[in-house]
Amino acid sequence: MTTIPDRLKVSPFFSFYLVQAIQIGVGILGFQRVLTKAVGNDAWMSFILGGIGVHVVIWMMYQILNKQDGDITDVHRAFFGKWIGSAFSTLLVLYFCLLTLTILRSYIEVVQVWMFPGIRISLFSIVILIIVFYIVNGGLRTVTGIAVLGVVMPGYLLFSLFYPLKYAFFENLLPIFDHSMIDILKSTKDVSLSVLGFETLLFYYPFFKEPKKSQKWAHLGSESTIFIYLLVMIVSIAYFSEEQLIRNIWATLTMLKIVQLPFVERIEYVAISSWLFVILPNLCLAMWSASRGAKRVFKKKQRTLLVVLLLLVCAGSCVLKTREQIEMISDFTAEIGFYLIYGYIPFLFLFSIIFYRMKGRKSA
Repeated sequence: MTTIPDRLKVSPFFSFYLVQAIQIGVGILGFQRVLTKAVGNDAWMSFILGGIGVHVVIWMMYQILNKQDGDITDVHRAFFGKWIGSAFSTLLVLYFCLLTLTILRSYIEVVQVWMFPGIRISLFSIVILIIVFYIVNGGLRTVTGIAVLGVVMPGYLLFSLFYPLKYAFFENLLPIFDHSMIDILKSTKDVSLSVLGFETLLFYYPFFKEPKKSQKWAHLGSESTIFIYLLVMIVSIAYFSEEQLIRNIWATLTMLKIVQLPFVERIEYVAISSWLFVILPNLCLAMWSASRGAKRVFKKKQRTLLVVLLLLVCAGSCVLKTREQIEMISDFTAEIGFYLIYGYIPFLFLFSIIFYRMKGRKSA
């Protein structure tokens, strides 16, 4: 069981911000292309089904963690023993490092393509990761503060959607169910990278003052995320033709180009610059979870392990140069994340039911 001092804990309602802040990131700038390739104008249905799946997985995670009253490392050790349990926890640490790398490199690519083609990847990565180190080193309460900021910042994106609506043709949404339900269900796999990150709950669960009360807020946070993605997807389908969406890598940014303000000529530049405050919670939560997990496994100082993990992420960011490499690592992360949330967590949930039943019979 994990014992956390009260001074390090946060109120249960902050799970709303922690869940939403990590689910909305660089993916919302260009998630439309992949889904449109799969199911065309029915892509918005994928998010509804994906959202239902996320709620089920969050419920499963709480069922597992509530019984153990600790984080995922406690669960692994209780179920599989010290060595095998530590191996599973280490894999989770590596996964969160991979997620951090994907988010960081994807954002840098957006900056390269849209603003500064000649930017040095290594220098930019180092600057961002130093900020991440400073925030994560302050503890989960500091990370939570950044998460609140990350939720507030995308607010202007919703208002900017009013501009494309002037040129929208909602007939593009028709006919509904133009693709089979099987194809739509398969496309929910492509939603994975957009909604990944909520599994960090597996590590920060014990840091809530009343962990069980945080569940409803976690569901609300995920629900608001799905609503925002769904809204952006519907407006994108109505604004672009299906062929345009398939060819457009960053459809959300392209829509922002039509916004005209008297004091800003290129609002997409403002959006990309300010989006750093949106991806910071992504990076900080993922790295906090990775370093926390490493601390629990290797029994070393979290600050030292954080430095090591950030260096690995920085090295990986510098290695990825081309669009093909970035897309490959994004697809790989989405694949791993999909099997984690829809494969491993349900397996762990079923295993926990069997484990506690057998434990109850032995004690009786």
